Amino acid sequence: MGCTVVVGGQWGDEAKGKFASYLAIADDYDVVTRAGDGPGAGHTVVWRGKECKMRQIPSGFIHDRSRLMMGAGTLIGVETILGEIETYDLHDRVIIDFRASIVGPEHIQDEHKNNHLTNKIQTTGSGHGPCMAARAMRTGPLAGEIEALQPYIADVAKEVNETLDHGGSVLIEGTGGYLLSVLYGTYPYVVGKDLTASTCAADVGVGPRRVDDVVLALKAFPTRVGPGNFPSELSEEEAERRGFVEFATVTQRRRRVGAFDFELAHEAVRVNHPSYLAISFLDRIDPECRSKKLQEFNSTARAFIDRLESELNVPVGLIGTGPDTDDVVDLRGRP
Repeated sequence: MGCTVVVGGQWGDEAKGKFASYLAIADDYDVVTRAGDGPGAGHTVVWRGKECKMRQIPSGFIHDRSRLMMGAGTLIGVETILGEIETYDLHDRVIIDFRASIVGPEHIQDEHKNNHLTNKIQTTGSGHGPCMAARAMRTGPLAGEIEALQPYIADVAKEVNETLDHGGSVLIEGTGGYLLSVLYGTYPYVVGKDLTASTCAADVGVGPRRVDDVVLALKAFPTRVGPGNFPSELSEEEAERRGFVEFATVTQRRRRVGAFDFELAHEAVRVNHPSYLAISFLDRIDPECRSKKLQEFNSTARAFIDRLESELNVPVGLIGTGPDTDDVVDLRGRP
């Protein structure tokens, strides 16, 4: 098992949190770490009927045995992370790398005052861009300097690598998606950093040779929030007709919905080089697939899975068939 990285292959919202929480429990990970962005990147976890919207803590928190870590490459909103620690009683399980960047009120203010970010790019207003700019200018504060975070401060890179050295297991949960990467996404309508598997590993201090598996999450009907290129987009009327109406976890803006784009999925596969795919929202193709086995899916859903494996040349390992963490068909044991 070793070290696994979970990343998104579209514009986010691919159910990375769902798959990360499933893997944390199913594979009994010792450590679950968060990589990628900060409090503007929300993950929703539904566990035993309870919906949890996480903006900082890794989604694998539902596995009681996992230690929860925030890597040096993440952005920390102090009030947000302390609120999640308190709400879910995680005081003894959370570790924050002393080198992680702090999103301060000045960064949020700078973003709101920036016409390009606010009106053209339509960012989340969480202060990520100005925070990363301050880090690049070597002026931004780090987590180790913040008094309120001291009980949780440590060297995450050291903790993660020592866990692996002693035969333990580490799950790295990315944020956003490949098409929001500042390097590979639909620029300029992207976030301020790269979100690929390589960068997620670096965010927590893991070298490339330590990664055993990369899981690429893809949504059967991809979505994105805000402006930017979306070649396969459905009209709002068509999305409503199909019942595909969603709202973003953090901003509550309505998500744009499109058909699956194999060409863009090829690009995500090329750069992330996944071990297997995790496909979410298959219940939009087969509404009755929940609690079914692969061979029991309707012909349209089965044909979609077959086409994914054939065209992308990557096996499908996990299939999300409903909102709960347990609503997963696990195909990793297939011969």
